[in-house]
Amino acid sequence: MKLVTFDNGQVGRLDGDDVVELDVPSMRDYFERGGEVGETGRRFALADVRLRAPIVPKKFFHTAGNFTDHHDELTAVDWSHPVHKGIVFFQNVDAIIGPDEAVVYPEGLTEELDYELELAIVIGRSGKFFGPEEAEDYIAGYTVFNDITARDIQRREMQSGVFSFSKAIDTFCPIGPWIVTKDEVPNPQALAMELRVNGERRQAGNTRQMVISIPHLVAYHSAQGYSAGDIVTTGTISGVAAVQPNPFDFYLRPGDRIEAEIEGIGTLRNPVIAWKDAHDSEPYSIDLYGPTN
Repeated sequence: MKLVTFDNGQVGRLDGDDVVELDVPSMRDYFERGGEVGETGRRFALADVRLRAPIVPKKFFHTAGNFTDHHDELTAVDWSHPVHKGIVFFQNVDAIIGPDEAVVYPEGLTEELDYELELAIVIGRSGKFFGPEEAEDYIAGYTVFNDITARDIQRREMQSGVFSFSKAIDTFCPIGPWIVTKDEVPNPQALAMELRVNGERRQAGNTRQMVISIPHLVAYHSAQGYSAGDIVTTGTISGVAAVQPNPFDFYLRPGDRIEAEIEGIGTLRNPVIAWKDAHDSEPYSIDLYGPTN
């Protein structure tokens, strides 16, 4: 089953080319009720609705350095600190956008805007402190995540051995276009992944290349406690702009269109737009290291 959030926050399931509206106020509520919800009796043509981010979780557990090829790429970049496999941090849920919503280029903050295609796991029920053998009971489904990253900010953050702000700026967290329930994904560790910018392939890989498997990731994060509807990401594949010989030929720019695709899950599309096309103000800019008064 494919679950969607659409228009003014309604929840539904896809039935062919239609959306069947479900009688529940939000996708988080859907999972909190264990999926035991009725239908409103209303149907809409998929082509006539506006898909939104399928869910806004209570917590968004972010995993980095979990694909072999990408981990090797990160080593080649020679960060000030190593990126250990499966490093964990929280994503900013207020930065979430949905399919066809714009990533706003904050030119006052960055000149190195990058992309990272990831498979995201949706947690179906609350729980904590469980092992990999129990993880399947907590997985509800999967969606596509594009981990937009300001590399110049990340490089500064890495001088302290951490990174978070560089990935958590407003609109930097596209997810969607829907949640595919786990019964439709017989082997999530064998899914082809590809990210394209303006139709050009930039990233290609497969979920089988994960260093830490999905059950181990889900179990590891459980020590922080899950709520129904939480998201766990699994890391990106090779091919990000930052590791290219001429990265500025690959960094995102206003006018670009990103397509992030995972086999069996879907294709998440987002345009990149300039600050001036989203705000009635000059680009936001602040210097932490300059005068403060």
